[in-house]
Amino acid sequence: MNREFDVIVIGGGHAGVEATLAVSRMGKKVALISMELDKLALMSCNPAIGGIGKSHLVKEIDALGGLMAEAIDATGIQFRRLNLSRGPAVWSTRVQADREKYNEYVVNYLKSQTNIKLIEGLAGKILYDNREICGVITESGETLLSQAVIVCTGTFLGGLIHIGDKQIKSGRLGEKAAYKLSESFHELCFELGRLKTGTPPRLDGDTIDWEKCEEQPGDLPIPYFSHNTTRKSFEQAKCYLTYTTKATKEIVSQNSHLSPIFSGQINSSGPRYCPSIEDKFFRFADKETHQLFLEPEGNGTNDIYPNGFSTALPEDVQHDAIRTITGLENARISVPGYAIEYDYCPAYQIKPTLETKRYNGLFFAGQINGTSGYEEAAGQGLLAGINAVLFIEKEKPFILDRSEAYLGVMVDDLTTRSTTEPYRLFTSRAEYRLALREDNARDRLYQYAKKYALIENKQIATFETLQQETQAEIGKFSKARIATSQLGEVGKRFKRKDSISLEDFLKQPGVTIQDMLPLLDQFEESFSSSHEVLERAAIEIKYAGYIAKQQREINKFKKMENESIPDDFSYIDIKGLKNEAKEKFNRYQPLSLGQAGRIEGITPGDISVLSVFLKRHKEAAR
Repeated sequence: MNREFDVIVIGGGHAGVEATLAVSRMGKKVALISMELDKLALMSCNPAIGGIGKSHLVKEIDALGGLMAEAIDATGIQFRRLNLSRGPAVWSTRVQADREKYNEYVVNYLKSQTNIKLIEGLAGKILYDNREICGVITESGETLLSQAVIVCTGTFLGGLIHIGDKQIKSGRLGEKAAYKLSESFHELCFELGRLKTGTPPRLDGDTIDWEKCEEQPGDLPIPYFSHNTTRKSFEQAKCYLTYTTKATKEIVSQNSHLSPIFSGQINSSGPRYCPSIEDKFFRFADKETHQLFLEPEGNGTNDIYPNGFSTALPEDVQHDAIRTITGLENARISVPGYAIEYDYCPAYQIKPTLETKRYNGLFFAGQINGTSGYEEAAGQGLLAGINAVLFIEKEKPFILDRSEAYLGVMVDDLTTRSTTEPYRLFTSRAEYRLALREDNARDRLYQYAKKYALIENKQIATFETLQQETQAEIGKFSKARIATSQLGEVGKRFKRKDSISLEDFLKQPGVTIQDMLPLLDQFEESFSSSHEVLERAAIEIKYAGYIAKQQREINKFKKMENESIPDDFSYIDIKGLKNEAKEKFNRYQPLSLGQAGRIEGITPGDISVLSVFLKRHKEAAR
């Protein structure tokens, strides 16, 4: 076949954008098909990037040359760091975006890149020859040929919006949905399911009484996501905190039967960790009030996003309920909230490369795999893009394990566990989260970015310099000594010592790098003026023992991961293995003994039996 493109990407959301850019950077010609090319990476719901767990993904995407961190740094209007009172494993960054500016930044960036063809339209059918994917037919009848296809359809695949009893076939309010593509997946014999998500109404900021709400300022210095960011200082936007009232609960509860979530109109599962307001009052019936964050959708717009008030209630009920909230007594709704149902493909049908098991060269990324969130989608798109190129080049696939990255945790979770509700990443999902911090994303992943030419050599050199400076700083903390009499209450812990090293001081409970800064000027040896270098060094010193312990656990984990399972291994005739285990192993097709042990419902006994037969199989094959 005369293939016009190496890769075709279907869908211009966060997954599609990162997939397209990864393919382009790796030197392949890629077509991105999107319904409206001026809405690439448009934020359908909350205009923000990051948060608990999600920010780790953004840092990892940045380390692998992705665009998300750079785009939000350039267009963010408020930056905050979360969880700083806890350990560095859970420190997180969250940035409020200018919704329109973020979208414009991404559109302009893609237009400036080489190897990318942007096509406005709807993909209607996946083309294949035997089990090999060979392209796409658009709904307008155009045939596009390629060696691989990446599907990033978001909520548009079979999208159906619900507002009260009103139903609209749409992937986002006011836009079309992709129904013919759903039919194509049925023809390809994929199992499809339905999931649900929702969004709050948007409010007119001029109708809000801000004095009744609590201001939530941004942080200084501004905690940018990307190490490449150089942005001029600016005045950060203000976000506000408010609360629902007893009257809100009464209105929502009395009218919950009108919500499609409770009326039976919607049967699919929604995100557990981002419930609708009607679901909140039902699940937490003993709680009279709930927090709401009033977040601007950008500079130059009055649209306010009431974070925490996702709803599918009828518009008049939404209006009445909103006006019972503190500060919103006269608020006007500019766009109603709604729920949306969409098709997805349960992720047991994909490999850890995100390539489907049924068809070679067909990759799924984002909400089609059952995830929720911009960050989760972007991470999958990036991985799918890299692996699509490696598939074309017949190279070894790129698979991150659970000890290397949150990207690895997410993909492993998806491919070993049943997705019955939209998946969201949290730091609690990672067993080795002390090793998977925000600050060391590049330490963990830049080797892969270098290997696949995802970042420029200049960036690699800059980071290697940072690593060297960090190690030098650790050495300085080890050598420099300070009188215990200068250390106040902390110094009294060292009763028999006149002086201690700065390293020992830093290891004390409650001592942070901020406590160290006023002390550094007194030493002859000059310490770094870079806060990043100092913070990296401080974390390495303070948590050295814990990090070493976790590394021992990772080594044990790696041993199980290295026990690979051959593609031709049969589970059917294994004596002593339960039928349920055989069925699940056949369904999920684990790559290693470690991955087999993480499959939902598999017991340690199943793994012991499998281990014995796997060893016999390998000995017989020698």
